[in-house]
Amino acid sequence: MNVQPYLFFEGRAAEALDFYCKALGTRPTMAMRYDEAPDPPPPGMLPHGTGDKVMHASFRVGDTEVMLSDGLCSGTPQFAGFSLSIEAADAADARRKFDALAAGGQITMPLGKTFWSPCFGMLKDRFGVAWMVTVPGQP
Repeated sequence: MNVQPYLFFEGRAAEALDFYCKALGTRPTMAMRYDEAPDPPPPGMLPHGTGDKVMHASFRVGDTEVMLSDGLCSGTPQFAGFSLSIEAADAADARRKFDALAAGGQITMPLGKTFWSPCFGMLKDRFGVAWMVTVPGQP
């Protein structure tokens, strides 16, 4: 069984998908806009003019598929109460991932040595998604 994160960007999903693929060195595994769906959404489900917004997209990070959408295109995504945790191969890999994800965002714990990891840090990216970057193992 897998648990897969599904993030709703409320109008910024295409921008987020591009950002994450560049930051994490991956590519989309799927992307479909509302106007590409085989059936139209139920009446009243989406505001007028959202056909070019992302209905569903995904990308892989290691063995994990991260899914995303523009949702109802409200313009106000809310990401609270969770963090996405990503492992890095070593301190250099952690620094690259951390800096790429932090660009335009906010560092909440600088990348550094902790009692549980040789390299760990926390941030909120430019979309407000919280991330933890860690190198597994003892310092």
